[in-house]
Amino acid sequence: MLPRLGTNTSLLVVSPHPDDETLCCAGLIERVLHDGGQVSVLWITSGDAERIGLMLAAGSLLPSATAARQLGHARIREARAAATLLGVPPAGQLFLGYPDRGLLALLREHRATPYRSPVTDVDAVPYSEALFPGHPYTGESLEKDFAAVLERVRPTLILAPSPLDEHPDHRAAGLLTIAARRVGAADDEQRQVRYWIVHGGEGWPSPRGLLPGIPLTAPPAGQGLTYADFELAPAEEDRKLIALRAHETQMRAMEPFLLSFVRTTELYFAAPTR
Repeated sequence: MLPRLGTNTSLLVVSPHPDDETLCCAGLIERVLHDGGQVSVLWITSGDAERIGLMLAAGSLLPSATAARQLGHARIREARAAATLLGVPPAGQLFLGYPDRGLLALLREHRATPYRSPVTDVDAVPYSEALFPGHPYTGESLEKDFAAVLERVRPTLILAPSPLDEHPDHRAAGLLTIAARRVGAADDEQRQVRYWIVHGGEGWPSPRGLLPGIPLTAPPAGQGLTYADFELAPAEEDRKLIALRAHETQMRAMEPFLLSFVRTTELYFAAPTR
């Protein structure tokens, strides 16, 4: 179900928002690095439209667009801290800065015409930390930037969201990955893809909260799909918790949900959909 990991492994984790990379894949990230491979994490958005986190950070029920962009900068810093704790080098910490909660719109009605985020009030990448500041919020631009990252990283293994994930940005990130793989079909034997789910259905994962020492159960959204249980060593599970706590804004907003992913296993699906 998972390819052999080793010095020839180049792993790319496609993360729709800061914190997804830790929830889904922290243990496997650590294992690849321990085995001498390379790891890159690509954050497609900066999480600047997460409602609860934004209201808490801004101290207001009606936060401004400026506050939203400030949240994006903060979540970029938190993502760097978490990735560094997992051992990912700065060169492997890659940000695109596309609109949180707007990715599906880019892949559909805004392929060529810029999308303006109703939260940040911008229609182009506003973050100087991003790989391509100023690139327009269009599907064509997103696809081009994603392809540039694939060319830069040359991954042998991609971990991406399943389009069955219930969060629209996750579905879009999965569709983006699938489309990019079709374009590079000649490389399919060298570039394997496995899929993960974070928003897997109401009440999942269950039970909520930190319960170390138990495995992660399969999500309802992935019912019928073949998956692999990737078992974490106790030290990997501990470091996953430490890295997750680096995402401070999200921990304030939804701690029980986030902590429920600190389990003895991570789940990776062989197919994106049924």
